[in-house]
Order: sequence, then structure tokens, then C-alpha cells
Amino acid sequence: MKAALASRSRDAASGFILIAVLWIVAALATLASIYSIYAINTTAGSHLADDRLQAEASIRAGVELAVFQLVGAPEGARPTHGAFEARVGRTKIAVRYRTERALVDLNAAPKELLAGLFGAVGVGDAAAAGYAGHIVAWRTKPDPHKADNDEASAYKAAGLTYPPRQGPFNDPLELSLVLGLPPKIVERILPDVTIFSSAAQVDVVTADPEVLAALPGMTPDILNNVLRARGSYGENRQPLIAMLGAAGQSAATGAGKAFRAFVLVDFGRGRRVSAEVVFTLADAAAEEPYQILYWRDDFDGPFASG
Repeated sequence: MKAALASRSRDAASGFILIAVLWIVAALATLASIYSIYAINTTAGSHLADDRLQAEASIRAGVELAVFQLVGAPEGARPTHGAFEARVGRTKIAVRYRTERALVDLNAAPKELLAGLFGAVGVGDAAAAGYAGHIVAWRTKPDPHKADNDEASAYKAAGLTYPPRQGPFNDPLELSLVLGLPPKIVERILPDVTIFSSAAQVDVVTADPEVLAALPGMTPDILNNVLRARGSYGENRQPLIAMLGAAGQSAATGAGKAFRAFVLVDFGRGRRVSAEVVFTLADAAAEEPYQILYWRDDFDGPFASG
């Protein structure tokens, strides 16, 4: 009986992967037809609207190729990062992607990890703990059994014209509204934070050194050893987590479902467009194999900070 159930489970998983792959192949075929229209209709003086449509189609093609690589692997063996290039006609698409668990999640990270991130950018222990406390308070609902809302009162006492959200961060840029956080410090940590991983830990394989330095219990010696060793272990986290010692409690054990892709589109005529896209892989019951959570590109100008 157990063997039959396991077989049906494997068949269901294989069926989902097959459906996802077929869906992406069909989507890429549609994108290829779009490019063929461009090749026929686009002249040297192509219109801005045509360029925008081609850029968006190229970026989406890059994301879908990344999804194709990820859904083709079992969830437990899903790669944390990857890179590839593709070409359609004269258009070249270069893609890098990595798990969103390479970043510190503002809505899920414990106070100690948040304080460690501030410490990693040079903030003293006392101030780092204070900043982390205000971030946790920003995302936390007030106690309904308590008459006074201490955090809201602190914002009012500081002369701020708004209260804390006291709910999940909707955007990392909300850090600039959190009580007491200096703008320069916010700017320093923005590249290291996310709201999309939903993980309390970070991925030891792909996290930047500054993020790994934030792990509670991390020391300079351990950090250096891990950074030197992780190229040798590839996607095998267990030896790296063992090397972390106590800091290993803050290390994620899987890639998760959310990924961030960096896409560069080169039209082959002197114009390039860059994009940053966060997407999440869907559950087996979903109609489409992925969902885009965040998208920004520089078609209309350089990226804004954040």
C-alpha cells in the first residue's frame, strides 16, 4: 500500500513537471513568433513602442528559461543559482538567477539576524539592536489586550506624522520610514534584504559575505573558511552548515521557491536593457508554473535606488 502511494506521488510530481515544461515550451514558441514579426516589420528606425514590447518579451523569455531549469529538478535538489545565455535573431539574452534566500527577509528574519546585518555594515551593538527592534515592531501587530500602543506612541513622540505599519513590509523601501533608522544605513542594507523569501534563515551557498557576516554567532575566521570552501561543495550545504557552528542555526537548508533573476537584453544595434525580476515557482495545483512578484527595468532610464 505504501509503495503504491509513493508511486502515485512520484507520478503526480512528474506530471506537474511535464505540464510545467510543456507550458513554458509553448510560451517560448509564442515569444519566438513575436520575434519573427519584429524581424519582418522592424526597420533601422524602429518605434519606441516596438522596442518596449520587444524588451519586455525578451526579459520574460529569460525568466521563463530560468523557470524551465528550476522546475526540471526535484524540489529537494533544486539549484540555488544559475546563469545562461540565449539568442533569438540578433537579440542576445543573458540571465543570472539565485534563490531569494540569499537575502535577509524583513518579514521573517528574527531580531538577532536583523541586528547582525546592521553590525555587518558597521553599526555598534546597542544601536544595531535598537534598529532591529524597531523593524520587528514595524511588522508586528499590536497586542489587542494592551491598552497602550507603545510603538505608535514612540513615533508620535518623535514628531513623526505617521504611525508604524504594524503589519508586514510591503516594500523594502519602507525601511526609510522605520523609527530611528538613518538614511545612510538604510541605503547600505537595502541590497541585502527582501520581502519575498518568507524564510527566517539565509542560504549559505549563495549569500553575499555581508549577509553571511550577519548570522548570529558568526566570526571572521568562520566566515573566511566558509567563503573559501563553498566553491568546492557546490550545492551541498551540509558541510558548510557544519562549518558555521552555532551560526548554522540561521542557515537555510533548501533553495525555496522564490528566485531573483537579473536579465540583460542586447538588441545587437547598440541598445541594451537590464531588468531585475523576482518570481516564485507555483504549487502543483496552479495553472501556470510560476508567478512574477516584482519587476523593474531600465528601458526608460537607470534603476531607481532600492
